[in-house]
Amino acid sequence: MSALDVVHCDNHLLVVRKPAGMAVVPDASGDASLLEQARAWIAREFAKPGAAFLGVVHRLDRPVSGLVVFARTSKAAARLSAQWREHAVEKIYWGVGAGAPRESAGELEEHLSKDEERNVVAGVPPETPGARAARTRWRVLERREGRTLFEFQPLTGRPHQLRHCARRLGTPLLGDLKYGAERALPDASIALHAARLRVRHPTRSIQFTFAARPPEGPAWSFEHVLGWNEAAVVVAPDEPV
Repeated sequence: MSALDVVHCDNHLLVVRKPAGMAVVPDASGDASLLEQARAWIAREFAKPGAAFLGVVHRLDRPVSGLVVFARTSKAAARLSAQWREHAVEKIYWGVGAGAPRESAGELEEHLSKDEERNVVAGVPPETPGARAARTRWRVLERREGRTLFEFQPLTGRPHQLRHCARRLGTPLLGDLKYGAERALPDASIALHAARLRVRHPTRSIQFTFAARPPEGPAWSFEHVLGWNEAAVVVAPDEPV
């Protein structure tokens, strides 16, 4: 198991970079999960006997990389979960799609329905039973050699929302076979990365902005990525997100 990549840790928060291919929580595969790895790190780092508390407040799809926030106390878990539920967290993802969209920026709004058996979502009429509204703001960061580097900002938190958005733009994410990619990536990842999160600290009157550079590899070989001056943690006075 690779070492845990810690971005920030305090008495209430643990923020880490998730590698593509690792599940956030244990699943039927039996593979090691990020949650288990993080709990083991907490136990070693702080010499805590038994199972250390760590609350899951959000998740990333297994083939997606990037920032994941865990809560270290029950109070933090409740307050952070409320921020996610109320869409008070600013989330920025980067993705690489095949081809290029007609526009350079926009906002996609539609209703999504999930096929649980196939684990995919599709756009449906609003009146469809179980349909849920999804809104995604997007813009092109760079075009290169038949690929597009996108910035996605999900304004709702629906399953596979960004993966579906990329398909609707006519630019399926590299490696995302479920949503129109022509071939898998060598490491079975998809070119989607949780690059930045802005969240209110659960017990202090400050906001944190966490950032994480996309993984290395040919899928991410853009000048915008290579030239990004990453500031891993930025702290600012609390104000509405």
